Amino acid sequence: MKSNPGGQLPVCEIIGRDDFICRLWAIIARQSLVLTAERRMGKTHIVKKMMSAVPSGILAIPGNSTPRDLEKVHTSLEFVESVFFDVEAYLSRQRRTAEKARRFLRQISGAEFKGFKFPTLTAPHWKTLLAEIIEDLMAQQDRLVIFFWDELPLMLFNIKEREGEQTAMEVLDILRSLRQMHPKIRMVFTGSIGLHLLISSLRRSGYANDPTNDMDTEDVEPLEFPHAVNLALLLLKGENITGDDLEKAAKEIAVAVDGIPHYIHHVVDQIKSLGGRTSPDIVERVVSTCLTDSNDRWHMSYYRERLDTYYEAEERRFALRILDVLCVSNETLTFPELFNLVKSQIVTEDSEAVHNVLTKLRRDHYVAQDKNGKFSFRFSLIQRSWRLQRGL
Repeated sequence: MKSNPGGQLPVCEIIGRDDFICRLWAIIARQSLVLTAERRMGKTHIVKKMMSAVPSGILAIPGNSTPRDLEKVHTSLEFVESVFFDVEAYLSRQRRTAEKARRFLRQISGAEFKGFKFPTLTAPHWKTLLAEIIEDLMAQQDRLVIFFWDELPLMLFNIKEREGEQTAMEVLDILRSLRQMHPKIRMVFTGSIGLHLLISSLRRSGYANDPTNDMDTEDVEPLEFPHAVNLALLLLKGENITGDDLEKAAKEIAVAVDGIPHYIHHVVDQIKSLGGRTSPDIVERVVSTCLTDSNDRWHMSYYRERLDTYYEAEERRFALRILDVLCVSNETLTFPELFNLVKSQIVTEDSEAVHNVLTKLRRDHYVAQDKNGKFSFRFSLIQRSWRLQRGL
């Protein structure tokens, strides 16, 4: 195996996820799924591996072993287009078409639909068109159908910005309605921002529904330590890196980056570029260099910038103080301890507001709570990066 930081891995090189994937298939057998994780954890690769070996009796959409990337979708009609073309790609292999959807398009536009973009005048009818597309698909086969959609939360955020909050709400609602209407449909949502951030924003504008309460939510964790060590060792050997104790170096890499596959690839790649030989301090030097790199090669500034994008001003004020306190703490903190330290930095007696932001930070994978109820940074790598960025 060769290091491939940030690149698309062949399925055979996605290791340490088989048990988790088996669990996901068991969940999908009964209901739809929201797959959450911190960025760089390997969500898309996990879904890619799932789609490469779909169990019998299941139809995966799209049919190319890759989830549909919705990051660049900015309108409800663009989303419906993506569903239409994925469904028609499957139907065409069966020598069929989406007849109801095409008939509806013809009724609206007065002409047979050809091309890659729906006519603009179909935009007000996007919900009906989506329902017709799903009807066309479900009427022509009786298998369990799974739609794999990557970056769906980001798409909804784009729609909210372009078309307004009401349309984003309607997208969530019609997807839930379609799941209820068609018991053999499953939807898998993944994304680099949490769906809860978008729903929280919509609720501030009066959205009262719970559009994913029929879906299970699973969190993608880093690789378990043995798998992380195995990945690091395979990459070290694959890159012909030499040293007195490659297994020790692999363990150091796994610990230094919290078992996150993306950064394991990065560290091995950097060791290769530094001469391809391990040494007692090589892992620490590589990690330190990457975390302080002026070009931010590991994109760690994302964790600070994300707060500006998805947190309200008052939430952001509390979030920054909470993370500043936790990043310099060598021990886990109880909430009273944490709150008192936050109060030493800003004037507040609103413990409930701080607690609400802390809960949000937990859902966004910044903060973890242990079995004793104490809080800390979830990942030591991000804690270290935060401390460096904030000069603490």
